[in-house]
Amino acid sequence: MKILVVDDEKDIKTLFEQRFRKEIRSNDLEFAFAFSGEEALNCMEKYKHEAVLILSDINMPGMSGLELLEQIKKKNHTPPPFVMMITAYGDSDNYKRAMELGADDFLTKPVDFLVLKEKIKSFEV
Repeated sequence: MKILVVDDEKDIKTLFEQRFRKEIRSNDLEFAFAFSGEEALNCMEKYKHEAVLILSDINMPGMSGLELLEQIKKKNHTPPPFVMMITAYGDSDNYKRAMELGADDFLTKPVDFLVLKEKIKSFEV
């Protein structure tokens, strides 16, 4: 399964590669990384419909994760990718807005990678 991780913090790439080392080596998961909402849209265009799951931060400079979510859900992908929002701001306003825009799940930072791995398993098709 291909997963697109969208976060403006560059060290997130190393963290995900460390935490999912086993799954990457066994080719169970493949990660692509974008460091802005705009870059994520470009990646999605480049990879077409390969990204089955998108993990996106909410608070990013430029296009926010919520704006990205809105764009993803408007593009009518078939099948649409699952979008999980990951944010340091777990307040009810962000949660409510993400769900209204079509988010499939919501996690707060710091990410509990055991929980994330379980959620990823539930998204596998």
